[in-house]
Amino acid sequence: MGQTIAGRIQAAEEELRQAMLASDVAALERLLDPALLFTNHMGWSFTREDDLDAHRSGMLKIHGLDFSELNILPRAECAVVSVQVRISGSYNGVPANGMFRFMRTWAPDAASGQWRVIAASSVMVV
Repeated sequence: MGQTIAGRIQAAEEELRQAMLASDVAALERLLDPALLFTNHMGWSFTREDDLDAHRSGMLKIHGLDFSELNILPRAECAVVSVQVRISGSYNGVPANGMFRFMRTWAPDAASGQWRVIAASSVMVV
């Protein structure tokens, strides 16, 4: 029998973590839906291309990405994830460190069946 949705999402979350750490644009392209909607902790909206460009250009450098409190809420056609993340790195040369909580919605791509992040948001944990 195949892996459960929660198991697939847990594996996809780890793949996403590794791709972000390595700025692996090819892996991020597989994991992030082309129509991704992302709102960061400052309330700014980003697209998948914005995120990929930050990795491609080296503007975003992630040195540490430690996940904790991973909660997965699976549904038939999607899964919602809440995860706390300690991030260390820099953005445009400015240190960007802190504790954040991310909410991500994963859904399978209609053509390939690959689970992808279709929406995400982050808040700073204080």
